[in-house]
Amino acid sequence: MPQSLTKNYVHITFSTRKRQPLIDEGIRHELYAYIGGICTNIESFPVEVGGHTDHIHILCLLSKNIYLAKLVEEIKTHSSKWIKSKGVQYEQFYWQVGYGAFSVGPERVDEIQQYIHNQQQHHRVKTFQDEYRELLKTFGVEYDERYVWD
Repeated sequence: MPQSLTKNYVHITFSTRKRQPLIDEGIRHELYAYIGGICTNIESFPVEVGGHTDHIHILCLLSKNIYLAKLVEEIKTHSSKWIKSKGVQYEQFYWQVGYGAFSVGPERVDEIQQYIHNQQQHHRVKTFQDEYRELLKTFGVEYDERYVWD
């Protein structure tokens, strides 16, 4: 086969360091757009980017030319540098070290997109930590609670 053809949707999520509520209304939508631009620039086209004050969710098509850890590294590095340039209130902005990434079948893309879009309402009743534990359980990811949070 002369071509490499792929279509891998991935749902990526990670928090701010120590889940600090630093993604405020003044920066939220611009940050989502910026992260979408990072994904686009490395051919991992965003379907939905959203989150809450202390974390981010990204649903994108993973490029055939980049591996997942590199995509997350690029997103974190460039967005962290960018947000720090947006004012003194963001100078101590950092992402957590780890991340979660989950494969999404094409038949679930709309559902996950809507889930990410509704993060503000979702987090009126659930913390990011509870949400993340639920994702890990849903996808059967074994973990040690002592090493999940920074």
